[in-house]
Amino acid sequence: PASYRCAAASPETTMALTLYTYPANYRAFKILIAAEYNGLDIEVPKFEMMKDNQSPEFLAMSPLGKVPVLKTPQGALFESNAIARYVARMRRDTELYGATFFESGQVDSWIDFCSHELELAATMWLYPVIGYMPYNAAATAKSKNDVTVALTTLENYLSDKTYLVGHKITLADITVASALVYPMKLLFSPEFRAPFPNVMRWFNTCVNQPQFTAVIGEVVLAAAETLPPNGTAVAAAAPAAAAAPAGKKGKGQAPTKGGGKGKPSPEEIAKMKAEAAERKKNAPPKEKKPDQPKKKKEKAAAPATAPAPKKEVHPLKALDNDAPSTMVGDVWKKVYSNCKGDYEGCMKEFWEMYDPAGWSIHTCRFKYNEENEQAFMTANATGGFVQRSGEIRKWLFGVMYVTGTEGTTPLEISGCYMIRGQDMEPLQVANDDTAVYHWNKVDTTTPEGKAHVAHMWCYDIEKWNNGEPIFLEGKAVNDVKQFK
Repeated sequence: PASYRCAAASPETTMALTLYTYPANYRAFKILIAAEYNGLDIEVPKFEMMKDNQSPEFLAMSPLGKVPVLKTPQGALFESNAIARYVARMRRDTELYGATFFESGQVDSWIDFCSHELELAATMWLYPVIGYMPYNAAATAKSKNDVTVALTTLENYLSDKTYLVGHKITLADITVASALVYPMKLLFSPEFRAPFPNVMRWFNTCVNQPQFTAVIGEVVLAAAETLPPNGTAVAAAAPAAAAAPAGKKGKGQAPTKGGGKGKPSPEEIAKMKAEAAERKKNAPPKEKKPDQPKKKKEKAAAPATAPAPKKEVHPLKALDNDAPSTMVGDVWKKVYSNCKGDYEGCMKEFWEMYDPAGWSIHTCRFKYNEENEQAFMTANATGGFVQRSGEIRKWLFGVMYVTGTEGTTPLEISGCYMIRGQDMEPLQVANDDTAVYHWNKVDTTTPEGKAHVAHMWCYDIEKWNNGEPIFLEGKAVNDVKQFK
């Protein structure tokens, strides 16, 4: 594994961040989801469009009065993609912006693709549905065709890939999936979705991750295409959009909870209208046609909206609030990442900062090592374990090994993890794979316990990177993975 400076421990990750936006703004989804992956706390105060965004204080942060805006101690950032990139880069160890310089470029490619090829077309299809734009059959058909082209591009690309960049979720997946949330809930009928199985597999994988559901709730796919007022279903070139009855609009849940059977709730429409109104406010004025007097439109009374349910606090976050530890996990991760092979000095610094009252260390050993026959499959098992532990990354650190030689000596999986608190329950809740491991708490008050932790965490990275053999407990190491 490469050694790098862990930005998680930098001052920027502990500073106060405030995001100004109206509720259910899909452009804010990607920012808040990236914050969930990076373990960042972002305050989102109550915000009223056409009022708060016109104050001199707000205009000093966002010259055009647009949202979202992120306020940081260094100043304010506007434009949603710029904010999402900033949040994603605040921790390098999560690799939200790609694991390599090239992957970072790939992430940027998909963000731009989303803005120009997908988002614009999808909103032009959506706006007549929520009553912001007049319905026009030709314009709707073109929008559907443009969306189809974009989804076909994604479909072909994802035919042999799980994610858009690399082998884990990045800001590319977060951005594109966020842009598809409302179209999936309101516009894309089962018939329209049918030609895109790879897109649907990828989308469902993304939106069902805990970091996504913490922001957008459950995404209930549309049972039928929602039609604009006085509109009819318009077929795209391919696939055809399913005709949907233009009857009564069904009640739906709040947009942060997945909607209701594909039809927009009053709250959902109201919030999307606010976003559309913002765009309209900043659009250049159109020439008036004197021969065509405006018709008065009757506005329906805005329905009362129920208050959003309070977000449940993660048990480990509650522990941080109720019983703060003197040790900051991200500080240790920075020390470990930057030790450059000086593990003796690294572990000396660790024991000086270690807080046994707030943290504990445990070893794990796979229960069914006799079933490990192929080295690459065994290594994939540890990779999957590390990936599925991401929910509590802020409060977890560890190293996992595969030892042995395929066809010669048994392949065995073992590891050593430090976790916030005194037991492994938070990891067991986050990662079902913990059930197939034996877990033992290390007695860190003894020299033997401390020596065992050092042995499990400290291996010769230079030798490993050069392909030279390294050993754990006298056994040749076949694979090693760090969780930081």
